Amino acid sequence: MKLAEALILRADCQRKIYQIKDRLIRSAKVQEGEEPPEQPEVLLEELNSLIDQLTDLVGKINRTNSSTMLNNNLSISDALAQRDTMQLKRNAYDALVETAASRQDRYGRAEIKYISTVNVAQLQTEVDRLARDYRLLDTKIQQANWNTELVE
Repeated sequence: MKLAEALILRADCQRKIYQIKDRLIRSAKVQEGEEPPEQPEVLLEELNSLIDQLTDLVGKINRTNSSTMLNNNLSISDALAQRDTMQLKRNAYDALVETAASRQDRYGRAEIKYISTVNVAQLQTEVDRLARDYRLLDTKIQQANWNTELVE
């Protein structure tokens, strides 16, 4: 199985776990004399089975990510960390640019005038660079996901 397939299975497993949790909540209480829509014991068995599958799958994915190197001698795990922090930085810079660049209309000279304390153009260039670097790194990660066999 390819790493990308395992990632799809992980997402599917997580989705099923959340659905079962919701079904369990709906079946947890009923009015006296009523039957639950589903048997909680059966749902709990299914939930535990899915959690065991997810635990096994996540372990395999993590081992694969740690042992697989991208073409720049960077493990997939390290690349994922870089990608995630790059996204955090980009979001913070983008919010700063958005705030600093926003116009505030003044209707009279007595109203307070606000000025930007940062170089908006320079920050926007950095946001654009981070977005480009993120896309390039994400493409390498996705390519590796489809070319890498899952470590058992």
